[in-house]
Amino acid sequence: MKYQDIPSDKLTKIHTLGELKASGYQSRSVKQELRDNLIQRLQDQQQVFEGIWGYEESVIPDTERAILSMHNIIFLGLRGQAKTKMARMMVELMDEYVPIIEGAELNDDPLQPLSYYGKATVEEHGDKTPIAWVHRSERYTEKLATPDVSVADLIGDTDPIKAASLKLPYSDERVIHYGLVPRSHRGIFVINELPDLQARIQVALFNILQEGDIQIRGFRVRLPLDIQFVFTANPEDYTNRGSIVTPLKDRIDSQIITHYPRSIEISRKITEQEARIKEPQKKITITSIAKDLIEQIAFEARESEYVDEKSGISARLTISAYENLLSSAERRMLINNEKSTLIRVSDFVGVIPSITGKVELVYEGEQEGPGIVAHNLVGKAIRTQFVEYFPNPEDKRKQKERNPYRKIVNWFGEGNEVDLLNDLSDSKYKKLIKSVPGLQDLVEQYHKGLGESEKLFMMEFALHGLAEYSQLSKKQLTSGTQFKDLLSSMFSMSDYEEEDDD
Repeated sequence: MKYQDIPSDKLTKIHTLGELKASGYQSRSVKQELRDNLIQRLQDQQQVFEGIWGYEESVIPDTERAILSMHNIIFLGLRGQAKTKMARMMVELMDEYVPIIEGAELNDDPLQPLSYYGKATVEEHGDKTPIAWVHRSERYTEKLATPDVSVADLIGDTDPIKAASLKLPYSDERVIHYGLVPRSHRGIFVINELPDLQARIQVALFNILQEGDIQIRGFRVRLPLDIQFVFTANPEDYTNRGSIVTPLKDRIDSQIITHYPRSIEISRKITEQEARIKEPQKKITITSIAKDLIEQIAFEARESEYVDEKSGISARLTISAYENLLSSAERRMLINNEKSTLIRVSDFVGVIPSITGKVELVYEGEQEGPGIVAHNLVGKAIRTQFVEYFPNPEDKRKQKERNPYRKIVNWFGEGNEVDLLNDLSDSKYKKLIKSVPGLQDLVEQYHKGLGESEKLFMMEFALHGLAEYSQLSKKQLTSGTQFKDLLSSMFSMSDYEEEDDD
């Protein structure tokens, strides 16, 4: 039986170097290991980066090419584009277990010992050298680059306590306390937000990537480290918060550009996969339109004149918005002591806090205020999605043919109004929505066969859509939304302004 075919439970029962040699084990670099396992996955038609959506024809093929080329990699893209997740999933391409010299802090390969301890142990014990096994999850190291990261953190430093206790001079290799990079030997080392790392710290990585030696306080140690380096960076960082120094960038073999989901469908897949839905919230019915609206908010934000496009709109916006939307409905359900409920358009008031904390505003946006910008984004999402399900009100108004919205608009024009409060019980909500003449007929005309709950959502959706197309007036109340005739609301606003002037 070849070494590669030995199952993990038998592998981990090998405890000495002699047994390891007898098994047919041969040393492989971590890059070769990743390459070999990727080749096997591709030949077996297996998914390599499972659960990564929207990158099937762009980022994933680029990453696979880089691994086949045995390159160090940098993922370059705006926040929330799964850069770190891609790096973490590379772990699955490593062998489940690899042997190390037991007690070696640098994960020494038993056939190619690296550290002083590893070499001394093999020289002393020979084939009886004790072997330990490291799982692939322990061979992944990740560090967020911050201005306070030091050379000692990444590379290492001399340890005076160790020197004193072992009675060793500072010229002895054993006084070194190794940092994260040497300890990642035979593994994957990831630095997130690389440009935030100070230039002098980036310089310390040069020799490791190119020459395989490290220098600590003038003490030069030849360590041919075997590491798969993966870096992530935001394009904005090149100019605003820092930059990647040119010699380091030159030593990173493959730069892979990431991007946001290019369609609502892909964005929905990501949100539904990543959102943490609590067990009680599974009793809440959420329509397909509501899910699309959540994603549309992010698409609108990326196009908004009030939002800084350079900072990006993270996928975390839609994930937390989806969670908050369900929590809005759950809170309402608890208040009304109901066993189940349906998501309403009015529940979208709960997604506002998920937007305000995740968009960087330009000057004009700051002038408007984050709350108003967030409400506007929700409104624009409704406007965009509305014409996917109903005729464009502006087109119908210009045409001489029968306007399907006339009955609804005329009812409000007669002085009627609807106060749609956020915490209404299902029974009161149903009664209020159905009290608007023409609303149910509109939904049944364009969407036959809907269930009662879906029909109610579409009826409320139609109200919000008409307001976004300036057919009705929509006003935010303290605890809900008021719909009324657009013209009368304009007159009442004029009267209010005249009173202020008096």
